Amino acid sequence: MSRLAKKPIVLPQGVTVEIKDNVVKVKGPKGELSQEFLPYVKIEVEGNEVWVRPNENQIIRKSDWRKIKMFQGTYWSLIRNMVVGVTEGYKKELEIVGIGYRAQLQGNTVVMNLGYAHPVVYEIPSDVKIEVPAPNRIVVSGIDKQRVGQVAAEIRAFRPPNVYTGKGIRYVGEVVRQKEGKKA
Repeated sequence: MSRLAKKPIVLPQGVTVEIKDNVVKVKGPKGELSQEFLPYVKIEVEGNEVWVRPNENQIIRKSDWRKIKMFQGTYWSLIRNMVVGVTEGYKKELEIVGIGYRAQLQGNTVVMNLGYAHPVVYEIPSDVKIEVPAPNRIVVSGIDKQRVGQVAAEIRAFRPPNVYTGKGIRYVGEVVRQKEGKKA
C-alpha cells in the first residue's frame, strides 16, 4: 500500500495529461506516452495536479480494499514515471569490461565483439536511442522508463559479468563481487 499515492503528481510546465476510456495520455516536450489502467482507481486532473484515488465502487468485500490500494500505488508510480519521461527522459549507461571487448554503431544496429567467435548484432528499437561514446561504453536513452531498462537488460544479457574474472557488460556503477578461483 502506497503512501506516496496519497499525494498528487505535480505537472511541470508544458506537460498535459488526458484521460479517456481507461487510458491516460501524457504529452510533453520530449514526446507522448500512454498507459491503460484498470477501473480499480479513479484518475483525475485538477489544475496542474494529477490525483490517483481508489474507486470505491469496486469494493465488494472488505478484502478488496487491499488490492485497490495496491493498484493505486502502482498507477501513481506509472503516471509519475511517464511525466518524468516526457520532461527529462531516462538514461542507462553500460560499460564493457574485457580485453578486445568493444561496441560500435553501424546504422540502426549495435555491433559488439564480446569474446565469441562471431560479433553480436543488436537491432536498435525505434522508441529508444543508443549511443556509443567510447568503444567500451553504451548509453541507452528514451522517454519510457520500462523500455529503456528492458533494452539495457537485453544488451547486458549478451555477456553478463563473469563472477571470476569480472569481464562482461555491466551497468555503470554496478559492483560485481568476484569469487576466489581454484586453490592449488
